[in-house]
Order: sequence, then structure tokens, then C-alpha cells
Amino acid sequence: MGYEVRRLREQDGAAAWRLSSVAFGFHGSPMPAEFPAVPGRVAWGVFDGDRLIAKAVDREQGQWFGGRIVPTSGVAGVAVAPEVRRGGLGRQVLTRLLAGARERGAAVSTLFPSTPHPYRRLGWEEVGALTYLSVPTAALTAVRPSPGVSLRPATADDVRAIEALYRDWARSGTGMMERSGPLYDIAPDKLLASFDGVTVAVNEAGGVDGYATWERGPNSDPVARITAHGLVAATPEALCALLAMFGGWASVTPNTVLRLGPGDPALLEIPTTLVTVDSRQPWMLRLVDAPAAIAARGWPGHLSGIVDLALADPECPWNAGSWRLVLDGGLARLEPGGSGAVRFTPRGLAAWYAGAATPAVLRRAGLLSGDAVADGLLAAATAGPVPVLHDFF
Repeated sequence: MGYEVRRLREQDGAAAWRLSSVAFGFHGSPMPAEFPAVPGRVAWGVFDGDRLIAKAVDREQGQWFGGRIVPTSGVAGVAVAPEVRRGGLGRQVLTRLLAGARERGAAVSTLFPSTPHPYRRLGWEEVGALTYLSVPTAALTAVRPSPGVSLRPATADDVRAIEALYRDWARSGTGMMERSGPLYDIAPDKLLASFDGVTVAVNEAGGVDGYATWERGPNSDPVARITAHGLVAATPEALCALLAMFGGWASVTPNTVLRLGPGDPALLEIPTTLVTVDSRQPWMLRLVDAPAAIAARGWPGHLSGIVDLALADPECPWNAGSWRLVLDGGLARLEPGGSGAVRFTPRGLAAWYAGAATPAVLRRAGLLSGDAVADGLLAAATAGPVPVLHDFF
């Protein structure tokens, strides 16, 4: 049976909303007035005649890898009508989305899967997780604030400093979202109103050294909680002051939930023996345009070398073939040619690119094969912070 795969138009909005609402269980909610015409979002659909039977959204975003912003396609809203599932429609719409994302300049793609299996078949691989950790609030009372830091509610004038703190933090990590562009064009007052509280840590000179964005849940019973969606500090003094503030909620919110990834400095201050995982949402990555992705990422400045690669990629055939990976003092490029001595699957390439798995692990998983002479260089090239993403989409 032949289907039409095309970009959704404004008149397709109601059908797209109905399909999404059934797939994700919000069919009782009204359709937003701006749906689906949101700047920075391109929706693709599969049609059986006039009926929309599958869809997926390409979000225009950037994520930090190696200290540089890599143009990214954030995939969201993937839905297939229940009557036609298991018929390859997800593959059709996602393959078209990948081609469209490459055409507009995306180098990599990320997504939060409901299940990883269909996306692994299309070349995405799990590289990290958005994680909230729970700790007894009383345990935070042991954190002592430093005398040189004061706390106060943030004002609109603080938003620029908050954004700078986040960007410096994201730049030093792997996979963090760049919170700018059409999907993050939020006025300061609207940003502050998105949370019950935004608290800044101020040093003796009046500069903002840290911030926390938080929501105080309902009730004061044993299940009451306060949730920190953001906790960013440039100094240990600011970090301890903010953690101590959450400790001050112990009498009314017995549980504090912190959005923290592996390697977060807050984990060096809180009693991790009492920490439990409150929620964990894995995220996946694949390369959309392999040469563009290699060129866009930051690389260790001390590394130089050449690795001959062979890439197989049925969904993104422009990536397939023999390449020479050239690492040269903080930059890298992918040139056509070479012997293809080192063979990556799309999933293996994604996990290596993100620094989520070493070549040794990828070989054991069957995602990397061929000559192992360059494994040390490949391991060093993407060694660094564990991939972390704190923005759900």
C-alpha cells in the first residue's frame, strides 16, 4: 500500500493533535491555539489518503559536546495510529524527518524514547538519562552555608546572570541543551513565573554565583516534597548555601528531589547513602550528518591522529562508506576515503560520539568491529564528562 509522507501544514493541526492525544493519553485536553505552528518545530506525517496515520516532530535545538554547540534535531511527538502499528510507518516518517533535519543543518539527533527498541533499529542509541534523585530533607540540614553568601529570590534583572551560569555549566558537560533559539525564547518574567521559586546565591561583591529553580509540592505529610529542577553553582560556597536552603524545608517537606546527573558536584555534598532514584528517563542519540557532526563537536586539544572508518547507515545513506577521521589539536574532520579498517554501526558511532561507551564495550556489544589498533585514540577522543541532559522534550 502506498502512503504519502510530507511535512504537515497548518490545516493538519487538528488531525495531528488527535493522533498525539490518543497516543499519549491527553485526549481530554484542548488543542493549544498555536498548535502545530510553533517556531523551531517541523512536523512530518504519513497519510493514507486524507487520513494522518503517523507523525513525528523535528525540534530545532543545539546541544553541547566537547565545549561546542552541535546543531541538533530533537525528535518528539512520534505517534502511529493504533490500527496500523507494526507496519513500518514509524520508520517511514522518521527516515523522512532525518533527511529533512539534515537539509536544515542538523548534525545529530536526540530523543526520549518510550521504548528503545524501535529507535535502536533506526540507529539511535541510549547515551544518558534525565534523572531526579530523592534524599531525605533532614539529611540536608548537615550542609552548612558559607558566611560569605546570601540568598534571595531572583528578579528579572538576574535572569541574564542565571543564563550565563547555566551556559558555562552546559559548556563544560556533554549533551546539555543550549537554552537559546526559537524554542527557548522566554521573557525573564515568564521564566521566573514557571517555578514556585527561583533563588539566587549572591557573593559579597553582589555577583550571582548560583541559582536554584524549585517547586514546593502539595501537603505537609510524609510524602510531601520540594523539587529542585535546576541547581547550578559556580562556587562551593554558593552550592552549599543552596543545598542548606533546601534543608530548611525539613519540617514540612520530608523529601527533597534534585535533578542531578552523574558527576554533579552536589553529589559530593549530600549523603549519597540515603539517595534513591525518584525518576529516570533515558535519552538517545544518533548522527544525522556524520561529517557535520564530527566537525561541529569539540575534541581534546592534545590529540592528533587518523583513523580509517567504515560506516553503515541504511536510514542516512549519505553517512555510509569509507572515511578518514582526522583529529588535529581540538578539531576533527571526516574525509571520504581510507581503508575502512574500523567498522561502526550507527548505534556504535552514536555511543562513541557521546562518550557513553568505550571501544572495548562497543566491541563486546557488536557495535564496533575491525582493526583495534586505534581503539586507544578513539577512547581518548571522546573521554570526558558522562552525557547528561536536563531538558525533557
